[in-house]
Amino acid sequence: MYSEDYLYTKDHEWILVQDNVGIIGITDYAQHELGDVVYVDLPEVGDTFDANEPFGSVESVKAVSEIFCPVSGEVLEVNTKLEESPELINQSPHEKAWMIKIRLSNPDEIKELLNAQEYEEYLQEQAES
Repeated sequence: MYSEDYLYTKDHEWILVQDNVGIIGITDYAQHELGDVVYVDLPEVGDTFDANEPFGSVESVKAVSEIFCPVSGEVLEVNTKLEESPELINQSPHEKAWMIKIRLSNPDEIKELLNAQEYEEYLQEQAES
């Protein structure tokens, strides 16, 4: 179900790394748990974050959830379409609803992330507990 091209966190973010740039969003599981997304708060271009630091939030009809940066780096681009159309997160969490693009300051951090199979196993473990 989850793409082998992406890496995942246990906080349900995904990252697609291309040439030392990470494209980051939340997983289909996360958007499903949130319900209808009504607002997204994202950082500014040029902001820097450490791995596992919150970089924004998603507000749904159920709750407000922080989004954590899977890696350290500087924000290169923000998906401004989400400001006017936050529902894209529910419709296309792994394609159209990417949130930020970040230049990795420590590429070795991606070794700590889960591949698709590990993430799916993690979701299964959570469902069973």
